[in-house]
Amino acid sequence: MGLTSEMKLAVPWGHIAAKLWGSQQGPPVLCLHGWLDNANSFDRLIPLLPKDFHYVAMDFGGHGLSSHYSPGLPYYQQNFVIEVQRVVAALKWNRFSIMGHSFGGIVGGMYSCTFPETVDKLILLDTLPCALDYKESENLLTYKRRMIEHMLQIEASQKPQRVLSPEEMLQGFLKNNSHVGEECARLLLQRGTTQVATGLVLSRDRRISLPEHNIDFVSRDLLVHFIRKLQAHVLLIKATQGFYNVRRENDADKEALNLVKDILKSVLKEWFQYTEVPGNHYVHMNQPQRVAGIIGSFLKSSTPNQL
Repeated sequence: MGLTSEMKLAVPWGHIAAKLWGSQQGPPVLCLHGWLDNANSFDRLIPLLPKDFHYVAMDFGGHGLSSHYSPGLPYYQQNFVIEVQRVVAALKWNRFSIMGHSFGGIVGGMYSCTFPETVDKLILLDTLPCALDYKESENLLTYKRRMIEHMLQIEASQKPQRVLSPEEMLQGFLKNNSHVGEECARLLLQRGTTQVATGLVLSRDRRISLPEHNIDFVSRDLLVHFIRKLQAHVLLIKATQGFYNVRRENDADKEALNLVKDILKSVLKEWFQYTEVPGNHYVHMNQPQRVAGIIGSFLKSSTPNQL
């Protein structure tokens, strides 16, 4: 299934860019990428998925080919949820599915709980529908403070963007994202860099700081309340060597995952499907064939809402 087109949707601060695959007459699937990634995150997966769906992968604001936010505005989880609603309204979708990787899954999860009547299926790729504040209570105010400090520091800094050769850019990217792999790194950089006279610069907004500084963590009680609002069937695909927590130092701590998984199962019952696949956090890019069949079957399965 070849890419059908690129699209730009007007928003008050510029535009949101997106990539489209498949027939626009097919059931729509909105694809949401991870933190600091872009719509190319789905380039290797979508061609392996059922052809009769319409896939739209958007670049979040400040990422990929989308405009940066206006000066003075922070990048905060709720803003990305609003972006999803802007895209959905522009495309005039009444009911659709969401597939989100990493941070995109958290945004997709929050959107699905906020606008439950619009989402029939939610696919979570190595992520959870909300970030649980489990073991994070002590850090929450620190995160909020660091986000503010980082943003103000970037605004005050007049330092120009670092210009690198394509090879330097690739090596630097791989050093910080060793789990991505060279081929997938090139894909993400293709949409995540801008050509200037002497080389490449990263095109993402420098105001975007660490994900935990910008995420809305929720308590266990709030999570249960949110999940009860869902009207979507949920598929959670966990990579065995993926991330188990928002903060990388907690990678091996599966308690938060198990807690959220138990809540999803007890609230959604047969509407929740969980599966594990071998691979790391970017398995949907590195080994898309490991997840494509599972996602395809889930998309094609009928739900009570569709009968």
